[in-house]
Amino acid sequence: MEIVSENRSFGGTQGVYRHASETCGCDMTFAVYLPPQAKVGPVPVLWYLSGLTCTHENAMTKGGFQEHAAKHGLAVVFPDTSPRGEGVANDEAYDLGQGAGFYVNAKRDPWKPHYRMYDYVVSELRGIVSGMDGIGDRHGITGHSMGGHGALTIAMRNPELYDSLSAFAPIAHPTQSDWGRKQLSAYLGDDEGCWAEHDSTLLLEEHGWKSDILVDQGASDQFLDLLKPEALAAAIAKRRQPGTVRMQAGYDHSYFFVNSFAGDHVAWHAERLK
Repeated sequence: MEIVSENRSFGGTQGVYRHASETCGCDMTFAVYLPPQAKVGPVPVLWYLSGLTCTHENAMTKGGFQEHAAKHGLAVVFPDTSPRGEGVANDEAYDLGQGAGFYVNAKRDPWKPHYRMYDYVVSELRGIVSGMDGIGDRHGITGHSMGGHGALTIAMRNPELYDSLSAFAPIAHPTQSDWGRKQLSAYLGDDEGCWAEHDSTLLLEEHGWKSDILVDQGASDQFLDLLKPEALAAAIAKRRQPGTVRMQAGYDHSYFFVNSFAGDHVAWHAERLK
């Protein structure tokens, strides 16, 4: 594993790393923040999955997670959102291809050889991160937009791997949204029955989640009709699932929104992970 950079941050270390991924068949870059408490012993881990067009860097530099993670003694992992590089399929649209992996394992060409972000996050990268000094064995997961979709669906499908769950403005019902139908069709094929395991609303209705869930959504989000938070809220109510969906007045879909509530989410995860 190549060290791209390591910087001091709130008494801890913000690192960026590159490795050859067997899962994705290309070099992948990710970031890990280790709080000062990791020098004493293993600390819990919070995974942050980013949204469309992002790399590992966006949330690392704009999310403001390091200060809160240092306060509560959490490591934070920032994966990339897709495979990248020469020979990796791409599309001219911003919401398909590189930067838009949607946290699924693609079944159709030209995406199939590299677009395996579900396995990458759940298995390969988790194994790499778990082998780092200072990393403990309790993991929480969160994410924004496409990454919120990824966090919810990955946790619900793997409850034995994650101990806490939250999301920022997730794509909550992708099988019924243009942010979802397009990508699921491209990556998985036209059989909509295969899409359900990547829809948090449908997963929650069928399986629920083992603990409580926190979701923050900007009430002035310009993409509300694509995100469909009302579908997830209805599923929470129907399932009688412990959870909170907060509509935050005046907030949009930007990292200003994420940064504003990052502290709440880190504290929420810290309470459950410790």
